[in-house]
Amino acid sequence: MGYELRVERPAPLTFAELADVLGRAGFEYRGSQEAGEVLARHGDGVHAVADWNGTLSGAPGSDWQVAQLVRVSALLGARLVGEDGESYAVRDGVVEQVNGTASYEFGRIDEILAAGPAVWRS
Repeated sequence: MGYELRVERPAPLTFAELADVLGRAGFEYRGSQEAGEVLARHGDGVHAVADWNGTLSGAPGSDWQVAQLVRVSALLGARLVGEDGESYAVRDGVVEQVNGTASYEFGRIDEILAAGPAVWRS
């Protein structure tokens, strides 16, 4: 497993709320109420974005997956947080990572989503 990002918010997230938000936003879900995967479509393909097991988290391998996780987090009224405490959000249409006073811009969310899940290369 790669670097994990998790969806955090003050109130616990219920499966019913997750399912409602995912359905309205065009995401798909595969699994049970206890455990499963959040999926997003791009072109003819369906791609895993996050895992559900009472909490929502993901190990993105592309900017597209980070952008999808940011979308889900925002729709749930939550924050997307990395293992090192950095946060991810959309500001002025740009997906960014913020850690203290430092920030990194992934790019415009509409362009990232249109480009699709191209895997990061080392």
